[in-house]
Amino acid sequence: MRQTSPDRSVRNLGALQRTASTSRVLNLVAIANNHKSNPEYHARPFFTTPILNECIVLKHRIRADERFVFDDERQNSTKIILPFERADLRMGGRSFFVGQRGWRDIVRETGGDAPNIERDIRVMSAIDEIPSMDPFLLREHLSRRGISIAPCYFAISEADLARMQDFVAMEINNLIRLTYATAGEGSTYSSKLVQVLLSTEINEHLEPLRIALRLEGEDYREGVFSWKGFLYYKWVLNDLWPKLIDVLREMPQVRVTGHKDADLMAYIERARRRLAETVDTKRREVTEALDVYDRAFADLTKNGKPLAFRSFLLKAPKMFLMLGERIGVISHITSFWRYRFPDPRSLAAPIDEVLDILKDFERNITLVEQ
Repeated sequence: MRQTSPDRSVRNLGALQRTASTSRVLNLVAIANNHKSNPEYHARPFFTTPILNECIVLKHRIRADERFVFDDERQNSTKIILPFERADLRMGGRSFFVGQRGWRDIVRETGGDAPNIERDIRVMSAIDEIPSMDPFLLREHLSRRGISIAPCYFAISEADLARMQDFVAMEINNLIRLTYATAGEGSTYSSKLVQVLLSTEINEHLEPLRIALRLEGEDYREGVFSWKGFLYYKWVLNDLWPKLIDVLREMPQVRVTGHKDADLMAYIERARRRLAETVDTKRREVTEALDVYDRAFADLTKNGKPLAFRSFLLKAPKMFLMLGERIGVISHITSFWRYRFPDPRSLAAPIDEVLDILKDFERNITLVEQ
């Protein structure tokens, strides 16, 4: 099993001490601290093995010196970190990758005599199948595989779910009128369809749509799942774009403290400019992917061309992976920046920390491009 080194990887782990989950991180330590008195936390745990249920799960870009543990050519993996000291994450921890050579044996060894360790292995495999750990998509993906986990493990709040329901209702209003015109149930049917789209099931309420799109079996299930993902990301981006604009505006304003080495200061200025340019490129790529969805959806709902949307759904799972990776990078930049600089009026940090932050952001963007 791998062990984190006493360098910036440990400092990054320590930075999670007060934070919960993001699109790249599922912090089961923080969730345990916040919900151990909640009966549902124990009744439907994320991992049934206690030591695993207080770990940290990361979406990780595989580095060159880590490739030797894999038998395939994957670029990304899910990293499981078992903290040495749950009360102080700065102590670091042991870690392994889902998909590395012998990883299932590592999990079984970690769990000892835990009775449901195979179920926990199945959960890890399911997490590794998706590009990010956005709570709505993670909950949906696990539920589709028959894995029931308490809501307290997913950061999306009931208020956010209600807001997303309103967003989806507006998004698919034309579809409801077109596909269910003969249903004769008006707004009642509209509400049912929105609930179905945001639920973990694909049932008879979506049958008219399946028939219209001429889709069967796994193509239909995967297409509808990815469609939900597109709807979720569109909703997330309404909130994410203003935060990203704030970060890009604040980044050049950070005051570097301590000894200002000329070469390092020059590197910081270049990195700031590169980041602004590449983040804007990623933003455009996300926008273009969502435009593909918007055009296909308009063909279905406004132009009466269901085959265009059918073609989109068949391609959607692959596009969904690309979209998830790019939004994951953007979300990481905005969330970590605001964690480190909670007050935009006080933007200052030591030179080595500014270098760490910029290098981390650039590394993640570079790995997505690769």
